[in-house]
Amino acid sequence: MSQRLKLEIKAMNAIAGEDLVVLVSDKLIPAPAAEEWLGEGGRSLIARAAAAERFKGKALSGLTILAPEGAGYERLILVGVGPEGERDKLDFALLGGAIAGRLGHGRSADIIAALPGGDVSAAEIAEIGLGLRLRCYAFNQYKTKSRDAEQSEAKTAILRVADSSAVKKALKAREAIAGGVELARDLVNEPPNVLYPEEFAERAARLEKLGVEVEILDEKQLKKIGMRALLGVGQGSRRESRVVVMRWNGAGKGEQPVAFIGKGVTFDTGGISIKPAGGMEDMKGDMAGAACVTGLMHALAARKAKVNAVGVIGLVENMPDGNAQRPGDIVTSLSGQTIEIINTDAEGRLVLADVLWYTQDRFKPLFMVNLATLTGAILVALAQENAGLFSNNDELAERLFVAGKATGETVWRMPLGAAYDKMIDSKFADMKNSAGRHGGSITAAQFLQRHVNDTPWAHLDIAGTGMGSLSTEINRSWGSGWGVRLLDRLVADHYEA
Repeated sequence: MSQRLKLEIKAMNAIAGEDLVVLVSDKLIPAPAAEEWLGEGGRSLIARAAAAERFKGKALSGLTILAPEGAGYERLILVGVGPEGERDKLDFALLGGAIAGRLGHGRSADIIAALPGGDVSAAEIAEIGLGLRLRCYAFNQYKTKSRDAEQSEAKTAILRVADSSAVKKALKAREAIAGGVELARDLVNEPPNVLYPEEFAERAARLEKLGVEVEILDEKQLKKIGMRALLGVGQGSRRESRVVVMRWNGAGKGEQPVAFIGKGVTFDTGGISIKPAGGMEDMKGDMAGAACVTGLMHALAARKAKVNAVGVIGLVENMPDGNAQRPGDIVTSLSGQTIEIINTDAEGRLVLADVLWYTQDRFKPLFMVNLATLTGAILVALAQENAGLFSNNDELAERLFVAGKATGETVWRMPLGAAYDKMIDSKFADMKNSAGRHGGSITAAQFLQRHVNDTPWAHLDIAGTGMGSLSTEINRSWGSGWGVRLLDRLVADHYEA
């Protein structure tokens, strides 16, 4: 990962950068603090340039103007925040990303963090800082020709604020979240010959530096525990499977933990039910759920969240060699339930089945949320705009929905029910791992639900959001790190002491 941004927080004093960034409303009026910096004639300069370029101050839009001689800066960059009456709709992280998109490589900019027509809080400015950082993320360590040049051309952003100490304090927590998102993006973007189950586990172990307790279970231990469904997925690979348990103890001893579980298929060929060749390279991202959980544990530990949290990830590689699992095989999961393998490409639910059962049985959590790039069917239903949300608990589902709206990592609740559950009944075992095309994301969720007992649980199908993600103001990466901000917000709003 290359971080192409140097971010500083300073008081409203002398201009130091080459560019000046000013926020304007749809009336093209900047905040009083910005007008002081613009000097006499500032408004008329903005009005003339906006008229020439048809710039209307729409939220997140931008306009760059050559500064007049003697201004003390070289360029004036206007970024719109929209109507003053719609300020509650403004996403400050996206605003930071929009600003970052206007900054020049290798240039420095003073950003006047003041809004026209109203005050801006330290928390909102910190969100701007988060957006600046996330927009400037780049995964380029394998681009030998451009890597060093991009690093030497880092952008310098100086946020000019009224209360620098309050903003620095608020930004500290956002930097922890940004670090978690960037870690998740790095993991998803890595090639599969570099990031395989053992290597992923070793990278998760680095969280020990932040105070996270990390336990790595190898195949010998997994066999002893009885995770036969998970091990069945990886038995065709030369790479051994792993389960990693990460624990952050930020609340009182004995406080019931919250739990997050991630699917970590570091490469998915489909196994014997092999996938088509076209686009198979994207299956390096089939561990985006595990990446999110790892990034979330980083964020919680780095900001010292007052919560006890458990992150458990199942790491396997699904390959089609002579020892690979076959359609028609029957395996006994950790829960004791038997599973008929219909399609070896429906492998993620086998991994999660054992890890979910293990987590609820060992840790007795307050709730479990699992994330998985589980089904292509969720893309048919929701495209890449929302992750699919399935849950056995209305309160947990509603809290996830609200956290999604707040962070922009949105979810949409999908149905569960007895009729769908019946579709995964097997003639030869307790259940089958695939019910076919119809309702594919729902029947996959029904499969998972059979392995959670009565624990409040939510399943997030992130096949459309975790990899090959849409380009946004705060993400230009193939791997989005989706879910870290969502789940951190869930914890912060409802589960911290």
